[in-house]
Amino acid sequence: MRVRNDMPGRNAIEIGLVIYPGTQLAAVLGMTDFLMLADRIAGEQTNRHQAPPLRVSHWQMRDGEHIPVRVFDTAPGVEGPPDVLILPPRLGPPIEAHEAAPFVGWLRERHSTGTALGSICTGAFLLGETGLLSGRCITTHWTFEEAFQARFPEARMDAARLLIDDGDIITAGGAMAWTDLVLKLIDRHLGPVVMMETARRLLVDPPGREQSYYSVFAPRLNHGDGAILKVQHWLQATGARDIDLATLAMQAGLEERTLLRRFQKATGLTTTEYCQRLRVGKARELLQSSPLTADQVAWEVGYADAGAFRKVFTRIVGLTPAEYRKRFRA
Repeated sequence: MRVRNDMPGRNAIEIGLVIYPGTQLAAVLGMTDFLMLADRIAGEQTNRHQAPPLRVSHWQMRDGEHIPVRVFDTAPGVEGPPDVLILPPRLGPPIEAHEAAPFVGWLRERHSTGTALGSICTGAFLLGETGLLSGRCITTHWTFEEAFQARFPEARMDAARLLIDDGDIITAGGAMAWTDLVLKLIDRHLGPVVMMETARRLLVDPPGREQSYYSVFAPRLNHGDGAILKVQHWLQATGARDIDLATLAMQAGLEERTLLRRFQKATGLTTTEYCQRLRVGKARELLQSSPLTADQVAWEVGYADAGAFRKVFTRIVGLTPAEYRKRFRA
């Protein structure tokens, strides 16, 4: 299928999808379908002359080539750089530096000449290898947050967010967040009406979700501090109902100030933040599977003040308890 023929290919907005080692091809094909449908919807509109056609291409390394080339193109024969290049999710672990090396210089060059770059899930690791993320706020799947931060400390990671649009750099969280990213691109280049109609026809929620709705608190347990690990196990076993500092210090066998310092170093969180996340995790389970009211859930997880519980829950999850139950009730 070619782009709409009401305008020549050279005037189209080209969105290129990069196929690198281990790429999840389902995401590549899914994004291709979304973009081609959006282009057709734009062509059906009476004001279609106001929106440029979309050109969809796939880029891949081929034998004998030193940079990726187009291996699929809805406007073949038309030259010029793509407007956007997207790095899809990868099946398996994140790409290693030596695997990424053949793509790095090419991506940097494309970016320097005006091509916007995007990544989905573990595609962020290939994007990180370009060195273009210094000081930039980006996201990836929440389970890879620590690995990404350790490998690319110059980037500002916000794994609670599902999609971060920073203009020339756009990143999405989980593997299926390609739907959010591709709809964002459709909105950017063809407008909100085409984006909403594309989402409606494909029965997909339009952008507006956050990764925090889905992420599960996974505490650090491999830090090597035995005293802090003992406290963590005790908090897990008791549901973090007793978070008095003196009690925690007694469990650790440490002075209170020493506990606070070592706890944050080991877990990356203060004792208060850690206990809040444990309690919210239990609250999410109860909201999904039990008939308890939100006030009763608050009491069950250790909050005497239901209002305080709602504030903490909303800040961590991004939804109120009522909104969370409506969306995720089993």
